[in-house]
Amino acid sequence: MSFTQEYQKKLTTADEAVKVVKSGDRLEYGWCVTTPVALDEALAKRMPDLENIQIHGGIVMRPLAITQIENPADHFTWNSWHMGGLERKAISKGFAYYSPLKYSELPRYYRENIKHLNVAMFQVAPMDKHGFFNFGPNASHMMAVCEVAKKVIVEVNKNLPVCQGGFEHAIHISKVDMIIEGDNPMPAILPAPTPSEVDMKVAELIVEELKDGCCIQLGIGAMPTAVGSLIAKSNLKDLSVHSEMYVDSFVEMAKAGKVTGAHKNSNRFRQVFTFAAGGKEMYEYLNNNPEIMAAPVDYVNDIRTISSI
Repeated sequence: MSFTQEYQKKLTTADEAVKVVKSGDRLEYGWCVTTPVALDEALAKRMPDLENIQIHGGIVMRPLAITQIENPADHFTWNSWHMGGLERKAISKGFAYYSPLKYSELPRYYRENIKHLNVAMFQVAPMDKHGFFNFGPNASHMMAVCEVAKKVIVEVNKNLPVCQGGFEHAIHISKVDMIIEGDNPMPAILPAPTPSEVDMKVAELIVEELKDGCCIQLGIGAMPTAVGSLIAKSNLKDLSVHSEMYVDSFVEMAKAGKVTGAHKNSNRFRQVFTFAAGGKEMYEYLNNNPEIMAAPVDYVNDIRTISSI
């Protein structure tokens, strides 16, 4: 059977796919910008008939349909590995909780401790000619999720950037149980914060300490945005990138010619990260860019990896 034939055999509708979810099940909802959309809407229609559903996810970037039903706490619990603003608001409604766990240990936690994951559903990029669905800008812990899930349902989104990696950045169709084709929404946008005068002054002090060949890590917030912007305008050169999160500032730095990775002693010339969220320009930059390396968090955030740089 060809990959195309297998694809057609596993292709179904969102409404049909969510029928595999039963009361008492444990679900995985993906991570950050790759949480499901069509599957989420279909499950929301079914959720009033279900109870005691445990759902895992984190850094939710868009309102979920399942959270809009009446009395969601009567039907499911949202267990977040890392809470964004939407999830923090859900805490007050009684159906969301934070699971305290070091992010770098998440893949191991799935493989060794979560023995009962019934269904995993999340967005992926379209299948390539070799039969692989790319995890998009969220390699994170998704391969570990797929390895322990009894059912893997992927929601194909042609607008999700394909992020090249080194390993564990895609899943083969042979390991997928069902395929959904949604409405191909654009990845959720993370608005860039505007740095204050204080942010800019502190960023100036930081950038003064940098030198050619440095390896840079940035995250969410006005301060990292200010630092990245000043680096892009500086005389620095041959910088490298190794960062848990990939943000807009890295694109600004790279397009200004500041990032080459020439002096990096691991993954030379590659910008390494485990998940990404930002603006449209960033997603376009990530798409099929051979300079990019999306890798699992237990590698990117491993103290042994970081200390070697």
